[in-house]
Amino acid sequence: MATPHIAALIRHSVSQVAADNLIPPMLLNHILVGVLLLPLGFLTFYAAPYSDRWAQVIVRTTALTVAALPLTLLWLMGVRYFDAPLFVVGFLLVVAASVTLLLAAFTRPRTIGSAETARS
Repeated sequence: MATPHIAALIRHSVSQVAADNLIPPMLLNHILVGVLLLPLGFLTFYAAPYSDRWAQVIVRTTALTVAALPLTLLWLMGVRYFDAPLFVVGFLLVVAASVTLLLAAFTRPRTIGSAETARS
């Protein structure tokens, strides 16, 4: 959704020659990330309700991969972009998604049956 808007922003912000050099790799990056994240999200969503070993491996691998994103951003980009409020919002959303996925992947859900058994 944002990809065409980013391309327009680049065209209006830099010279035509610079835009011709910047837009193709940006489009490649956004399209590839989108194409790769959609099946990964679907696979994780599909595997999440199952308690089989294969499902746990998929969900936990996805959670660890997403958890590496904030550290990877800091390592590759440094802190120079943290002056931009939207970058900070995006970074915090990635951190929140990472924590949520880690909690969901590595904690055991409380079930009604086990709670009643514990009370008896």
